[in-house]
Amino acid sequence: MYYPEEIVEEVRIKNDIVDVISGYVKLQKKGNSYFGLCPFHNEKSPSLSVSRDKQMYYCFGCGAGGNVFTFIMEYENFSFVEALKYLAERAGVELPQMEYSREEQEKRDLRNALLEINKLAAKYYYAQLKTEKGRTAWKYLKERGLDDETIVHFGLGYSNKYSDDLSRYLKTMGYSEELQQKAGLVTIDEKHGVHDKFWNRVMFPIMDVNNRVIGFGGRVMGDAKPKYLNSPETMIFDKSRNLYGLHRARTSRKPYFIVCEGYMDVIALHQAGFQNAVASLGTALTSGHASLIKRYVKDVYLTYDSDEAGTRAALRAAPILKASGINTKVIRMEPYKDPDEFIKNLGAEAFEERITNAENSFMFGLRVLAKSYDMNSPEGKTEFFRETARRLGEFEEEIERNNYIEAVAKTYHTGYEELQKLVRKVAVQSGLAAPAVRAKPSVHREKKESGNTTSQKALLTWMLEDEGVFGQIRKYISPEDFTTKLYQDVAEMLYEQYDNGERNPAKIMNHFTDEEEHREVAKLFHTRIKELTTKEEQEKALKEMVIQVKRNSIEEKTAKLAPTDIQGLQLLMDAKRSLQDLEKLHISVK
Repeated sequence: MYYPEEIVEEVRIKNDIVDVISGYVKLQKKGNSYFGLCPFHNEKSPSLSVSRDKQMYYCFGCGAGGNVFTFIMEYENFSFVEALKYLAERAGVELPQMEYSREEQEKRDLRNALLEINKLAAKYYYAQLKTEKGRTAWKYLKERGLDDETIVHFGLGYSNKYSDDLSRYLKTMGYSEELQQKAGLVTIDEKHGVHDKFWNRVMFPIMDVNNRVIGFGGRVMGDAKPKYLNSPETMIFDKSRNLYGLHRARTSRKPYFIVCEGYMDVIALHQAGFQNAVASLGTALTSGHASLIKRYVKDVYLTYDSDEAGTRAALRAAPILKASGINTKVIRMEPYKDPDEFIKNLGAEAFEERITNAENSFMFGLRVLAKSYDMNSPEGKTEFFRETARRLGEFEEEIERNNYIEAVAKTYHTGYEELQKLVRKVAVQSGLAAPAVRAKPSVHREKKESGNTTSQKALLTWMLEDEGVFGQIRKYISPEDFTTKLYQDVAEMLYEQYDNGERNPAKIMNHFTDEEEHREVAKLFHTRIKELTTKEEQEKALKEMVIQVKRNSIEEKTAKLAPTDIQGLQLLMDAKRSLQDLEKLHISVK
């Protein structure tokens, strides 16, 4: 979706960044800026800086930064368009109606219709819970210890025993059987015709992060199978990319999530005050779930069932979370089966204690592994340590590997050096070399930034911050010298702004409505330039950046130059001469 630049800029101007962020964070003025506790990471000392002059924010602790759109996108988990609409409504700016292609309009209409029909179904299920027909389901929820407020908060309901109950109701509301089927609410077959997907079940509406009903889970009231049933995947419901309870957990502002197995565990934890609990939707935790979690927190506490199936689930989930860069611990539920049962018997305070004493996921895996060996026999213990050494060899970074070797040696009463030697030996025997290095899938791992990319980013930041620097280097560095397309686009706008007598990075960011590009530009304007204590060090570093950007630009253009391009060759020769001039240049900084 595209909105004219002047509309986007009007919305931004009418939403002063200090006023907007003050609605989320308590800010105090210090000099020309405002400071507060950053909401994007856990901290005790204010490191979030908000500038009214620049209409930008930046956290010196975690590096988060951008304009008012960026803040709303990050805090509310909105897309750019959602953030724009939110801020437009806040400022009383009327956005123009957008035109769509026929195909886009049909898709948009279907998506909206699916959201509407799911919302209506959720209301119907909730109403049925309060009727005589829903008495059994109501009694079940009460016996599970849920209070009225919790039932309302999660929108719990009941699907009647009649297998066409919801379908008939939706028909009376004008929704076709075809749309009901696309929403996953009914099944249509030759033998039975149209029948409800859910009947005689306690219903759990599944919400997306924006509190919209996208699907359902149902727990049967009887002996029918399956015990739990979920909506099929639809245009709006992808179970591998959604988490139950996330719509509430994301606003808890806790620095970690508690990941459970089922709906009732999440609800019980929320009722007990742990509103950062979520669960996967009737499926094992996936890399999609891990990516979703990482948008909100960097730490996860797994609290799966204490039985064998729950243990296997935790062992599968931990490496998936680790591959996404999430620190993972495991909460032990013994002697109880799950969080719901634990809290009913021991209470919230005892559960909080279990969180404090949660076990590192790697050490948890070793504890489970040890049960497969006879740890009282030399042979069994030796085999256990060989397998442990193999797992230790999978740590890519040496310092992390050595820290775990130390922890394992201490826990299992063996020598650190002996275990370290075994890790190296096993790595060689398994063909991984020593120390073992295993590349993680690129989808879960950020590429290491090249020196030239870092120089381009830092140079743009410096040019923005210091008009004097820009004036000194613009005769040597042009937007075309920024070889990354995104940086080149930003440079062109920055140069144009300087030519027009303005310097407005917040406005430049308006041009990038794609979420990934917008976030990258936000980082670009807040590239950390390493601490340089003296003016001389700063000037030297800046000169080196300029030379590196220019040299890389020349090398790239040379590689692409056609042998017959005489004019291009002449330009490159001129560029090389300017590079020689740069070697003698003295750049002054404030």
